[in-house]
Amino acid sequence: MSTLHLLSGGAAQGLVRQLQADCEVLTGLTLNATFGAVGAMKQRLLDGAPCDVLILTQALIDGLVQSGQVSAGTDRPLGIVKTGVAVKAGTPWPAVGNADSLRQALRSATGIYFPDPQLATAGIHFMKVLVELGIASEVAARLRPFPNGATAMKAMAECDDPQVIGCTQVTEILITPGVDLVADLPAVFELATVYTAAVCTASAHPQAAAQWIAQFCSPDHASLRREGGFLPRT
Repeated sequence: MSTLHLLSGGAAQGLVRQLQADCEVLTGLTLNATFGAVGAMKQRLLDGAPCDVLILTQALIDGLVQSGQVSAGTDRPLGIVKTGVAVKAGTPWPAVGNADSLRQALRSATGIYFPDPQLATAGIHFMKVLVELGIASEVAARLRPFPNGATAMKAMAECDDPQVIGCTQVTEILITPGVDLVADLPAVFELATVYTAAVCTASAHPQAAAQWIAQFCSPDHASLRREGGFLPRT
């Protein structure tokens, strides 16, 4: 069976895995999916990695349409993903509803798990939040960055320390056993990112790629997307 290659931000990993079998039946192609920080996935594409379907932030997709790596008119939004705060399952939930309580929760944590601060959407944003809270230097030794949010949450779930905290996109928190989503970041620090799927211009299977995206983003799966942390655009 031929292969359909997907490069995707980690935010969509859980949803892709849930719908993989249906999409493979529809297209007749085996899905080969690679997940990671959106910046890293974009670089893989630019470095020549095989890619039929790309799932990145809308802003990155728009740029790749302009530069010719993504076929214009093929993009379909999955939804809006917010960034949230997580703790290990079974541990107390700290108050994080405003800047003061979030600052205190982060100061009290013995380890802070989050995605790549240079290539991941949530990681870049989280570092800005630490600066705005005025605690970036204070907590620097306790920062635990990982290549993407899913990896960060898995590591946090597996660690033995009950006093750790994490911050990444809600979709990555929800798919990780052993961690709880406490809440979205406070409104003053909100990060709501639109994720979009599109067909790469170098796709070996552009028709199948378009079919896959249509199935993935169809109204039939709206409730599944919402349950996974993808909110509809208003």
